[in-house]
Amino acid sequence: MADHSYILTLSCEDGPGIVAAVTTELAAIGANIAESNQFWDRQTNRFFMRIAFTAPDRVSKDDIERGIKPAIERFGMKTAIVDQARLPKIIVMVSKFDHALLHLLYQIRVGWLNAQVAAIVSNHEDSRRTAEWEGIPFHYWPVTKDNKAEQEEKLITLVKETGADLVILARYMQVLSDNLSKRLYGKVINIHHSFLPSFKGAKPYHQAHERGVKLIGATAHYVTPDLDEGPIVEQETERVTHAMSADDFVATGRDIEARVLARAVKLHLESRVMLNGHKTIVFG
Repeated sequence: MADHSYILTLSCEDGPGIVAAVTTELAAIGANIAESNQFWDRQTNRFFMRIAFTAPDRVSKDDIERGIKPAIERFGMKTAIVDQARLPKIIVMVSKFDHALLHLLYQIRVGWLNAQVAAIVSNHEDSRRTAEWEGIPFHYWPVTKDNKAEQEEKLITLVKETGADLVILARYMQVLSDNLSKRLYGKVINIHHSFLPSFKGAKPYHQAHERGVKLIGATAHYVTPDLDEGPIVEQETERVTHAMSADDFVATGRDIEARVLARAVKLHLESRVMLNGHKTIVFG
């Protein structure tokens, strides 16, 4: 019989015997550890761990949960178990700029990103043809001051109906409400240029060009009520020069945004990101 693959993530107050307790219980049910990562945050005295393992097909997810229950209760662990046989589902939200969306779709097509796009949501019609070409349900939900709450409730319903594991803001140019950000905390990743707060407002790359910056970049982070200040998942920068035009800056920025967002989504879907207050623990 073939083995089944799982990922266990856990966090708790640090102390001796945590790793031994968990691995002993896993061994008792016939599990074989394929990858293990751990981190002790000395400032908060919190311990974080990610274990990828295989178990015989006769061992169910419920069996695993029962098996590690003594360790969970002993150390007061917060745990999650992911069955890797289940294909993660994502919802991608986009406005007019579709470079990040297209990169995600390509990485899924070639198998680098293991995910199913359950829906594409947009406040513009521009990406409808892309969705139709890919066979993905497309939802055109224009947002105004008067209907914002109604449209966000539609999103909550869509997440529940599709069983989406993650909502991705792939250059979705609408600010989510505090209410929605709290309800989906840890399940929404956004991408933005790294010039904030130095270059706010319209055309940040043009502003950067005018100021003669030497590095541009992008940041992928979890969405919180604090605009563009959520826990950071992934970042990248690239050097630019005085010889480049503002359009060159824009092109470079779009490439970085697409790459950074895809990497952040992959890290999240592989359970490699753990929230630690305002920060993240990222097991690469």
